[in-house]
Amino acid sequence: MDRQQSKDWRRVDPDGLQDLIDALRDYVPAIERDVAHLRVASADREALASLFRSLHNIKGDAALCRVDMAVAMVHPIETLLARVRRNEAPFTDPLAELVLLLVDRLQLALNRLVTGQAFADLQVEPLVQGIEDLAQLEPSELDERMSAIIERLAGGLVARTPNAPLRPRDDLAFFRSLASCLDDRSPRFAGRTDRLVRLALDTNEEVGDVIDPGQLEAAVYMHDIGMMFLAEGVWLKSGRMTEEDTESLHHHPLYGAGLLSRMAGWSKAAEMVAQHHETPDGKGYPQGLPAAGICSGARLLAIVDAFESVMLKHGHRGAKRSVLLAIAEINACDRQFAPEWIAPFNQVVRRLLEVR
Repeated sequence: MDRQQSKDWRRVDPDGLQDLIDALRDYVPAIERDVAHLRVASADREALASLFRSLHNIKGDAALCRVDMAVAMVHPIETLLARVRRNEAPFTDPLAELVLLLVDRLQLALNRLVTGQAFADLQVEPLVQGIEDLAQLEPSELDERMSAIIERLAGGLVARTPNAPLRPRDDLAFFRSLASCLDDRSPRFAGRTDRLVRLALDTNEEVGDVIDPGQLEAAVYMHDIGMMFLAEGVWLKSGRMTEEDTESLHHHPLYGAGLLSRMAGWSKAAEMVAQHHETPDGKGYPQGLPAAGICSGARLLAIVDAFESVMLKHGHRGAKRSVLLAIAEINACDRQFAPEWIAPFNQVVRRLLEVR
């Protein structure tokens, strides 16, 4: 890739460039969702096919919009994922991080093209060349080389070696601060996050901590963070929602999951966040997953989140009456919530009633 090609990348049709940016904005949540899922279920062929399809569609749209830089950026990662689909290489954490890094750089580079800003600091050419060089490597060599690319281009902020220590308490404090910002948006939400964390962790403890408590705590903090990316008129709306409002609202789990999936060590929490509005009857969102496709943490998070929502709805009736009405509604919705979590959740709520 020579300098002349780099200069040619700036010669794009402005209308086509904006169309591609708009299209990319729609693809990114699905990419982040699939990457988060593949981190914990790397053999999931459907998620892998979905990720490949999203990237292939971006490349196709870029070609139609005559944005050669985007074509050049996506093509090598698509080639690498094709090897994974042919079972010639595994889907690993370094590959997940590389996909997310590429998508980040692509968005930044396109936005800078629109505004006429330089993007040399994004190191697009070394990134593309580095991914292209992976094509001929043996599977055993891929992780080390991908990690090296990420370290070099992201200044060590993205990649972690498999044995590198995480700082979960620092991360959890950060997640909690984000949740507090969300709670502060409405007086009705005062104390909401602390109540949800207590309910989720106590219910999990009731059955022997079958879900990693740290991952569950992170998921509680981050499950509604995606709301902050929506217009307040949508998620704080008290009247009837329009179809556009509902469609917008259904994307919020993907935003929170996308943030978590970009941080090493939180892939299980990301999966919980992405799926916490899925329901066993397959009528949930954003994917309409069947019961078997919903992780245990998301099933629990769905119950405590719904319980808190009903509590808010009946708050004017007094604390104890609100709890009774909320637990009654949860138990009545046998198709909406995972039955294996209802009994332990009831036990936790009973203890709460005893101390009120």
